[in-house]
Amino acid sequence: MEMAWLESHSRALGLFIDGKFVRSADRQTCNVTDSSGGPVCSTVCAVDEDASLSVSSGASGFKAWSALPCHLRAKTLLRLVSSLQRHGQCLSELCDLAQSPSSPSALVRLLQYYSGWAQLRDSLIPDWTPRGVVVVVVSDDCSLYSLMLKVLPALAMGNAVVAIPGVGTAPPVLLLAQLFVEAGLPAGVLNVVTGSVLSLGSKVAQNPHVSYVTYSGNKKDGEILCRATAGMGVPVSLSLSLGATCPFIIFESADIDSAVDGVIETAFKKNRECQWMLCVQESVWDSVVARLKVRMAGMKSVPLLAEGDRRLVDAAVQEAQQQGATLIQPCPPSSSGAAYPPTVLCGVAPSCTCVVTPSPGPLLPLLSFRSHGEGVTLGNHSPHGQAASIWTEDLTLALEAAKSLSVGAVWVNSHSVMDPSLPISGHKESGNCIDGGKEGLFQFLRPSSSPPLPRSSPASVDYSKFGTAASAAIIPEGSNSSSTPRSYLQYVGGKQCKSESGSSVCVLAPGGGTVLAHCPDGGRKDVRNAVEAAIKVQPGWMKKSPVARAQSLFSLAETLELKRRDMAVSLHSQTGLSLEKADMEVELSIAQLCDWAARCDKEKGGVPVRIYVFLAVCVQHLLTHPQRSGVVGVVLPDSSPLLSMVSLLAAAVAMGNAVIMVPSPKYPLPALEFIQVLQSSDLPGGVVSIITGGRDQLTQALANHSVIKAIWYWGSMEGCQFLQHTCASPLKSLWLHCQEKDGGRDWAQPHASLQEEMWRQAVQWKSVWIPTA
Repeated sequence: MEMAWLESHSRALGLFIDGKFVRSADRQTCNVTDSSGGPVCSTVCAVDEDASLSVSSGASGFKAWSALPCHLRAKTLLRLVSSLQRHGQCLSELCDLAQSPSSPSALVRLLQYYSGWAQLRDSLIPDWTPRGVVVVVVSDDCSLYSLMLKVLPALAMGNAVVAIPGVGTAPPVLLLAQLFVEAGLPAGVLNVVTGSVLSLGSKVAQNPHVSYVTYSGNKKDGEILCRATAGMGVPVSLSLSLGATCPFIIFESADIDSAVDGVIETAFKKNRECQWMLCVQESVWDSVVARLKVRMAGMKSVPLLAEGDRRLVDAAVQEAQQQGATLIQPCPPSSSGAAYPPTVLCGVAPSCTCVVTPSPGPLLPLLSFRSHGEGVTLGNHSPHGQAASIWTEDLTLALEAAKSLSVGAVWVNSHSVMDPSLPISGHKESGNCIDGGKEGLFQFLRPSSSPPLPRSSPASVDYSKFGTAASAAIIPEGSNSSSTPRSYLQYVGGKQCKSESGSSVCVLAPGGGTVLAHCPDGGRKDVRNAVEAAIKVQPGWMKKSPVARAQSLFSLAETLELKRRDMAVSLHSQTGLSLEKADMEVELSIAQLCDWAARCDKEKGGVPVRIYVFLAVCVQHLLTHPQRSGVVGVVLPDSSPLLSMVSLLAAAVAMGNAVIMVPSPKYPLPALEFIQVLQSSDLPGGVVSIITGGRDQLTQALANHSVIKAIWYWGSMEGCQFLQHTCASPLKSLWLHCQEKDGGRDWAQPHASLQEEMWRQAVQWKSVWIPTA
């Protein structure tokens, strides 16, 4: 059946643009091969003209698609469900032939789920609107399911999509695009361009009609794409599941036979999107090893995906053996060839290359641990945070371990279970976006009250020198300050202090000229001190009950009310606002603290647990894992200096995070006056730090600190570009705003969707799967 479809295109597949196949005679082609290296078909290598045409078609398609009522968009997607069921065998065979296996039944489930969200968008997600033209890029080794997990929600929310699939995924995606149009999808709503995914991704992102870029695949290509698009003014999100190391933890209370069967099933698949490391408690080590030897006896060698993989596999095995590892293999590997026997590397160290940066191929590192806590620590050792599988008959231990593992999904006594209704959020180096569930829809939406992000062209930024220039108007340490206005201190670790540099900067009155005060000129060492204080106190702050966090925020609000007059005067002298307007900003700030305090123990602050019929528990998780991080860097805007600071501080702190705040260099005094409010409240010292100084200098320090996992930034276009480039590795979640272009947020009008946007920036999600009889 798949042959008939390929033959109808003469085994030469074109691009799919504006609802039809397009193929120019002068384009280069790329060959798609099967597992034996035989030719399957060819695809076109798109050029700049094709990329531009696909986005233009998408912009036209978006106007028609987004204007349709929700029920008509849902109806179109449901028609595709029927079409996919009819052509499921053809699609499955085409995926297998092109070495990109995906289950048609899983794709049908995806379609059904997102058809429902297309129907319910306006009623269940009011005050949000589609972004526009969304670009979905996947690497060559990514599955069709991973691509459609982004394409379908984007379409369901009313966006147009330009899909850039990898080589193996291209044929089935092109077939799906044809089925979409036959099901009634307007021309231009889904375009598919093929070729070099990284080159095409950056070229398409340059088009001013593109509103959002999302990528799924391996970390290396994701970093390259992120840096290539820096400064274009388009948000880029990454799902970096490929190549991630996921822990498979067997505790002594596990059903050993079931656990070994599970690891055999998942660890030695030919096409798997993550690598596994097996962690076994010492008391059951011998039993697990013995069962592995029995279960692996007679297993056949696994074909490698690429010819060059054999060299990488041989090198990884040799290095592990040199470090003392022993092997479990069903048969010796052949001297050459594109296949390798399933291999367990027993007794490797956590620092071994095969654990930290695993090679392709059927290799399974086996590590040991003594206590339950050590097992969780070993599971968190990997820089990746995609998923984990834990095996134990002790439900309390399972829940404790699941809570402590810094991953997006935890499977208890199971593995690799997926459902589109539950969100998976990449933790650490496994991504900065959420796929699946209602939560995964918001990456394809923006608040209706917020205008589209303005586009820009990359500026000439020397990334190595950004933020290294000295701050303007510095007052050196030891200078005569007897005739100068008040000198403020910054706030780090619950204490007021000078900057590590000992220098200060002038704070000018509105209109310039008059020096109002001096504030510390903070830098890298001050950020380091603030982070050290934050990581000591944040785990305890996060573990406080929602009611306790609410009480602390109410305490802040009460203290701010007591100092209301002083804060209003500070705002008046610093910004030039009338005393009446300054007092109103203080009043709104108090209201924001009370609002976020009230949210702490409600649905979006109280860490809800939703139990589904299949007993998958969806847990709202904090910004980072509970043991070490949870630190957000916030570079504050110039507008509404007190209200914006309090709004962002309250949103982050209410969810259990610690924050390092960089006030506006233009208007730092309201933040410095607010330090007295913090000191008089019962908020633990270190949860909030306030560091003043040059915006670029402190942004650079935040970006280069590995513990800080998220940065909320209001500043220059160059600053946004620097963060997009620098925070690709180590990966950080970014919420960027260019003050020169977007006109600034109206902080005095807290629309519900804007409040929800802040909340969503402050949390991550984790899905915990618990099978039942």
